[in-house]
Amino acid sequence: MTPSPVPTLTVLTAPGWQDYELLDSGYGQKLERYGPYRLLRPEPEAVWKPGLPEKYWKDIHARFIPSPEENGGHWEAVKPLPERWQMSYQSLKFWVQTTSSRHLGVFPEQACQWDWIDGQVKAAGRPLKVLNLFGYTGLASLAAARAGAFVTHLDASRKVVGWARENQQASGISESSIRWIIDDALKFIQRESRRGARYDGLILDPPKFGRGPKGEVWEFYKLLPNLLSACREVLSEQPQFIVMTAYAVKASAVTLHYALQEVTHRLKGQVTAGEVGLQEKSAGRILSTAIFARWNA
Repeated sequence: MTPSPVPTLTVLTAPGWQDYELLDSGYGQKLERYGPYRLLRPEPEAVWKPGLPEKYWKDIHARFIPSPEENGGHWEAVKPLPERWQMSYQSLKFWVQTTSSRHLGVFPEQACQWDWIDGQVKAAGRPLKVLNLFGYTGLASLAAARAGAFVTHLDASRKVVGWARENQQASGISESSIRWIIDDALKFIQRESRRGARYDGLILDPPKFGRGPKGEVWEFYKLLPNLLSACREVLSEQPQFIVMTAYAVKASAVTLHYALQEVTHRLKGQVTAGEVGLQEKSAGRILSTAIFARWNA
């Protein structure tokens, strides 16, 4: 067997934001601006000293207080903060709000993937069918649909699918361009394979741990091989792209590279992998937030 070449890893950032900024980070926290509001959240990757003086860290609207007893934690208001507010990235508009999981309904670092997906859909020069598994509040789905794809968006949470549909309306994207599914990701894609459904693009953002709508348990290391095997079965005869991101897991970008390489080994094209991060406004450091791998024809 010919040994696989050692992958070259890359770091992706999202420089196109106007409504979001990573203002600073350090001492296990990050200071961010979401629209007009400045928020403070825990960030284990920020092991360095902050770049800004302490007074900037005190000028915030809210901070997240972790609490295992609360199954996550809670937000502590410092200044008035609305229940939710609207933000935009280029032509996409979406709602954000504070939640008990400390997230706000958007992962700003993923904008680099939205841009890439947009480019892949347009580069195909033909209508694409795209499947977005673990789709959350739908920004990747909206990016694909805005570029001209027909998207099947799946998430196990009825609440976040409703949130994603609100984002679709806010962005003015046609309702006929996205099919919304509430289901367990693995079960759904296995059924799609049996039905003969095929997709030209796949977007995967599997969590470390999760539950389906009927209590199905998702465990990253246990079930990812099964998911990727099922993904191989639903690829069209001329697939255009696959992109996979992973948060809060011990796997490396090299792991994702080889996993995706196995899925696409019979296809022409290339696999790239690395880390996704946000660049501080203060000191210019890149805060790594996730690992990724992606293939394009």
